[in-house]
Amino acid sequence: MSLTRFDDNHEINEETPFLPNQEALPDSNTTRMPVTPLPIAQISVLLTAWLAESITTQSISPYLNQLVRELPDVGGDVRKVGYYTGIIVSLHYAAEAATSFPWNRLSDHVGRKPVLLSCLLGTTLSILLFGLSHSFWALVLSRCLHGAMKGHIGAVKSVITELTDETNVARGFSMPPVVWSLGYVIGSLVGGVLSRPQDRWPRIFSHSFWADYPYFLPCLVAATFTCFSFVITALYLEETLNSRPSGLRLPRPNPDTPQGEAGNTPGLDMSPDESQKPLPLCSVLTKPVIITIANYAMLALIDAMASAYIPLVWSTPVEYGGLNLSPASIGLWLSLYGVMDGIFQFIFFSHCVSRFGLRRVFVFSLVSCAVVNVLFPFENLAVVVGGGPNPVVWLLIILQLLSFCIFDMGFGAIYMYTSSAAPNKRSLGAAYGLSQVATSIQNAVGPASADWLFAFSLTHNVLGGKFAYIVLLGVVGVALGASTQLPKNTWVNRKE
Repeated sequence: MSLTRFDDNHEINEETPFLPNQEALPDSNTTRMPVTPLPIAQISVLLTAWLAESITTQSISPYLNQLVRELPDVGGDVRKVGYYTGIIVSLHYAAEAATSFPWNRLSDHVGRKPVLLSCLLGTTLSILLFGLSHSFWALVLSRCLHGAMKGHIGAVKSVITELTDETNVARGFSMPPVVWSLGYVIGSLVGGVLSRPQDRWPRIFSHSFWADYPYFLPCLVAATFTCFSFVITALYLEETLNSRPSGLRLPRPNPDTPQGEAGNTPGLDMSPDESQKPLPLCSVLTKPVIITIANYAMLALIDAMASAYIPLVWSTPVEYGGLNLSPASIGLWLSLYGVMDGIFQFIFFSHCVSRFGLRRVFVFSLVSCAVVNVLFPFENLAVVVGGGPNPVVWLLIILQLLSFCIFDMGFGAIYMYTSSAAPNKRSLGAAYGLSQVATSIQNAVGPASADWLFAFSLTHNVLGGKFAYIVLLGVVGVALGASTQLPKNTWVNRKE
């Protein structure tokens, strides 16, 4: 295997991550690199696709249970709603898990933009079909189509990586969580306010179509924005696959290499030679990629379980350890969380990474989710002692949501780890595709596991009904153990 010197202490081979950080650059200990300005115009166009996905995903949440309850297959039986809803959600993520890697691998061959456009078009079609569905299996098929069209999530991350360098990548990856939070708020309002419009505005929506398809309006609004994103992306987004990242530094010339002879520098030489072809899967699964995906999967599992616990515990009667909040109150608090999270990620993420390092930010995010979990019993205790909702309960809820905002910094951190773990630029989509497969599986398993554990804890009074919280703390502990294998910052050039 031929090797090309990066400097006197580092060698580059096919397992070398293509995005080095400052620690891997010559004289990085004595010279601070100037920060490269972000290409705001391109990233803004790109993030419209991220916002469209967030709006589409969240817009169905406010009315999904009611829609399922009204299906002929369910017949209004409240006891069956959770069963049918669980099937819809699980199959959605199963379809995402089955197609994420092929989509992202395809983007390594044909480019990021064609995959983005194809998935945006498929997402538009899927949400329109969802609003026109009258049967359970029609809903399942439309949600599976949406899951199968989520390959653009990995493509967005790949493009951000290719538009940034080691000096501004943290700021670049602080933006997707902000945009996702904005879509979370907008989607919740679209789904909650615009569902069943014939009941709210009978004069405007008097046509029989709205009575036959009472949930089509929020789907139409979500599809319109996704279609808008498709047009903006098609017109203004530039392909990044064959471009050179502005901040990458090429290796120093090897004095032993004859003048004019190209060196073999996979991941750093942007010329279309053999080193820049997409690697086979076995070559993509390097140690950095495997460790990063394992940590990504643990983070996704914790997020799925905690996200399921929050509305479940808040809606549970007080005598069973909950807060007995109404759906309107829960929706208001979750909307507040969306606003808090977007502001928090925008202000603090890149500064925390610069100040404390990437691994410390990731570890702190995991610890903060443990805080989210621990606060559930204290919220219930505050309701019991106060005889109902009171300022102490609201304070604990705000503290819990703030801790969840800190937890979300872990996603920005793991995106950076994934981008730097990829063996070369043309395998970046494969690395993100594999990580998306892992997270999709966890999203399918996590909520169902959380709901079952909570019901099991209450039904059998295991540890006073708090067994579900103990399990989540145990999962956080395992994730903290896995995080010790991550480097202090991004993956750097080294011989494994």
